[in-house]
Amino acid sequence: MSNSCFMLRVAEGDLHAFEEIVRRHHRTAWRIALRFLGDRTEAEDMAQEAFLRILAAAPRYKPGAAFSTYLYRVVARLCIDHAKRKRPVFTNTLPETADPSPGPATALIRKDRDTLIREALDTLPARQRMVVILKYYEGLRYDEIARAMGTTVKAVERLLGRARKTLHSSLSHVGK
Repeated sequence: MSNSCFMLRVAEGDLHAFEEIVRRHHRTAWRIALRFLGDRTEAEDMAQEAFLRILAAAPRYKPGAAFSTYLYRVVARLCIDHAKRKRPVFTNTLPETADPSPGPATALIRKDRDTLIREALDTLPARQRMVVILKYYEGLRYDEIARAMGTTVKAVERLLGRARKTLHSSLSHVGK
């Protein structure tokens, strides 16, 4: 059964359908929030808040775009609003490294690089940071990012361009 069908059932009060939506998408919501916030506990809180908002809005849900786009939009808005209220938290690790068992030297180099990337990401304005996360960590296309963030493809291109320029100058020394 599709996510849209589950959402229509949630709108009718079916909490089992809502449980299925959460089961299918909790990890994605948490992962986006973690990459944006850099804190596991805050990311969990943000993911839970996203699903509470989705549950509350279920009666107004209109199937159209993919449910994942709707979820990205809710999580992105919550994270960006959160960033406006609070300065970013710097962490020493970037979640979900590609190779879980590197050698000690590689692990140390990767940890240092991940820390530098995390710190550089945290200096970006909230909307630029979210565009980078949705593009490079979630693999969304420009049109999907635009829908998720409630903006235009052109605005996404500009945000991503400014973010790349800032990250390039911040990280130009990494890997040299």
